[in-house]
Amino acid sequence: MSAALFCLFLSAVGGCAFFVFVGKLGKNHPLRKDLKALNIDLRDYGFGERFAREAALYEDLFAARVSEQHHDLYRVVASSGEIDARVSGRFAHTADDETCFPAVGDWVMIDRLDDRTGSAIIHHVLPRKSMLVRQSAGLRSSGQVISANIDTIFICMSLNEDFNVRRIERYLAIAWDSGATPVIVLTKADLCADLPYRLSELNEVSIGVDVITCSAAAGTGFDEIESHIEPGKTIAFVGSSGVGKSTIINRLMGRDVLDTQAVREDDGKGRHTTTHRQLLLLPQGGIVIDTPGMRELQIHSANLTKAFEDVEAIAAQCRFSDCSHRTEPGCAIRAAIADGTLSEERFASYNKLQREAVYAGLSSRQRENEKLTRMFGGKSAIKQFRKEIKTKKR
Repeated sequence: MSAALFCLFLSAVGGCAFFVFVGKLGKNHPLRKDLKALNIDLRDYGFGERFAREAALYEDLFAARVSEQHHDLYRVVASSGEIDARVSGRFAHTADDETCFPAVGDWVMIDRLDDRTGSAIIHHVLPRKSMLVRQSAGLRSSGQVISANIDTIFICMSLNEDFNVRRIERYLAIAWDSGATPVIVLTKADLCADLPYRLSELNEVSIGVDVITCSAAAGTGFDEIESHIEPGKTIAFVGSSGVGKSTIINRLMGRDVLDTQAVREDDGKGRHTTTHRQLLLLPQGGIVIDTPGMRELQIHSANLTKAFEDVEAIAAQCRFSDCSHRTEPGCAIRAAIADGTLSEERFASYNKLQREAVYAGLSSRQRENEKLTRMFGGKSAIKQFRKEIKTKKR
């Protein structure tokens, strides 16, 4: 009790005396976190004029940004600090699909600034300025929001056995669709025996995208990464497990805030380190969102026009506007592949991602019809095929 300090106050009502504790709180005092986090400036977390105007429409509610998500439970950063939150029953009931629910990076409106008497209730998600979405697992056609309200997406890929140009194309198609600006970050440059060759492989697919090579072991490339970070702006790191996202974020934070693990020696593939998405405030200004490794990134929606700008520019030169790029005369795509202007692999990737984008937006019955159309030319073609089989048997 020697470190504690008490002051005696006399109430103006009834002349009642009471003591108020004003001494230093212990390290593990339950109120320490709340008191330490008071008076947070939400502008540091990206609360600009646009979101301020939107938030002003909701009286008696408070703005907060989602910093973590654990299934249906959230952590949000409010002006009073970081608190627990969950969506209201009405919100859950009226949501059209999974993409309507809060995600890390979202600005939400909550009913309180203190969670000591229960989690804050999320009543609204403010309109997003950008949204990185992938296809949900399983047979559902709904999407899953990876992160929201991001300005820059760092697409990370290591320069070891995990290097894959086709995967970069997939990430770029989704990143351009999000509304954010993609940047390719090639990690573990110290493990690459032929860096110029790897960079030449990316030339065809990284049109209009900055490419950064970095190495945590050599300490190179981090200045270039930091040049894309500004106060109040949000960046997100995406990529497969083990590519070094957590290592880069720890470097930006100036301390080890995220766990890291070495890749498997047998195939160079990573182990899952980050298990959930989380938002962190960088000491030099700016906000970073870390995401779990995603080896399989299924397309929910994609901007193929931007990601495959070269392919569509060539296709526009075909003689026929409905050219299938197979056997038609005057096909600019076939001509470009023949003279080496366009690689067969890139065109195949474009077709594959295009089919996935169409497939993702279909219902289960529409998906089945799409399969039949792709395999046989549709139900009418199947009926004709069956007739021919019966005629032959006769």
